[in-house]
Amino acid sequence: MDNRLFFPATQRNRDCIGDVLSRNIKKNCSILEIGSGSGEHGVFFQKLFPEIIWQTSDPDLLNRKSIISWIEYEELSRKMPPPLDLDVEKVPWHLPTQLVNSLQGIVSINMIHVAKWNCTIELFKGAGKLLKEGQFLILYGPFKIGNKHISKSNYCFDNSIRAKNDLWGIRNIEEVSEEAKKNSFCQKNIIRMPANNFSIIYKKVSC
Repeated sequence: MDNRLFFPATQRNRDCIGDVLSRNIKKNCSILEIGSGSGEHGVFFQKLFPEIIWQTSDPDLLNRKSIISWIEYEELSRKMPPPLDLDVEKVPWHLPTQLVNSLQGIVSINMIHVAKWNCTIELFKGAGKLLKEGQFLILYGPFKIGNKHISKSNYCFDNSIRAKNDLWGIRNIEEVSEEAKKNSFCQKNIIRMPANNFSIIYKKVSC
């Protein structure tokens, strides 16, 4: 059965995100994606970086079914593992030993603004316990700077998602990076991306 979901934003941003990842990913490792959604990013990056294992995850069953369908559609079943049922708020995270041992970094795309703030807190807590010194956590999506939107379109988008759930919303980079700091991450780079988005690269540092 074809359970593939199609998220239009994926087609628009996957190449520019892939460019950022290409400057940070090493060969012969695993990457854990948190909140993989439809799975379109996951299969694209697995094909773009065939030397690694791209491990998707999502707490939503429909999304995980979509991810499985995308893996099958792209004929990646021999290379790419099925998605993990991972909710960042359910701690500790239960991950395969092989993934933990080969992990180089964590990627989360367009997740924290459509989740309550506690998910951001738990994302950094979980990543802080899982990742080793020098490994990365990369976030992609819209952010506010100094509690101000960087564009009118982001302001309108923020209002639209808050109308769906008042616990959602575009986050302040400063507040996100403060949570990172609490969990032994330093902000290494902020990259301005198309369509008023950012990629923020955090690196785990020694305590």
